[in-house]
Amino acid sequence: MKATLPERFYTAFLEGDRWKLYLQGVASTLELTVIALILGILLGLVVAVIRTAHDQQRLGQHNPILALLNFLCKVYTTVIRGTPMMVQLLIWGFVIFKTSRNHTMVGALGLGINSGAYVAEIVRGGLMSVDIGQTEAGRSLGLNYLDAMRFIVIPQAFKNILPSLANEFITLFKDTSLVQAIGGMELVYYAQTIGGRTFDLMPPYLGIALMYLLLVILFTWLQGRLERRLRESDRR
Repeated sequence: MKATLPERFYTAFLEGDRWKLYLQGVASTLELTVIALILGILLGLVVAVIRTAHDQQRLGQHNPILALLNFLCKVYTTVIRGTPMMVQLLIWGFVIFKTSRNHTMVGALGLGINSGAYVAEIVRGGLMSVDIGQTEAGRSLGLNYLDAMRFIVIPQAFKNILPSLANEFITLFKDTSLVQAIGGMELVYYAQTIGGRTFDLMPPYLGIALMYLLLVILFTWLQGRLERRLRESDRR
């Protein structure tokens, strides 16, 4: 006798405490997202500062080392933004780290490097939005370029950057589902595992789709509150 739809969902989520595997998948997905975002922010910040420093050189100045670093940063952002993330993950998982057994961390590395290219443009836009006179004022007080960035420019640009970084977090959260393609353990991996045991993939897939949707709605709501708080602080 064919199982009814409620019975299929009971088998996929409640039988044998399988719901614990979904919770483990959500936790792994969030951990993967946070690690990738931290890596992306660090990498993106370095790239953004280099590119901004190159673009803001005084007329007639030319630093060959900075020009080389700027060229490498341009190559990095062009390659990463110009190729599909899935292809990048496959290269990381099956070419560069083909002998690694920690597929989840390889996936986090791939996601972080991909995110870094987009974070770099977000941060660069925020840095360029701060009047260059702020940097020059800091330099006139004896600060070097990095200190002027650290103490003057970045704090002012932070409010412009933060909402976009929150949006990048949401994007990364959804993109973690691609890590399953190289054997990474996240929410899709656990759903497929349960579907393989029950020989019924529909309930697990529908279930995790709902989980992704609810979490994205929660993150979007938190992002909206953050943006409202930032707007209110600007009015004060």
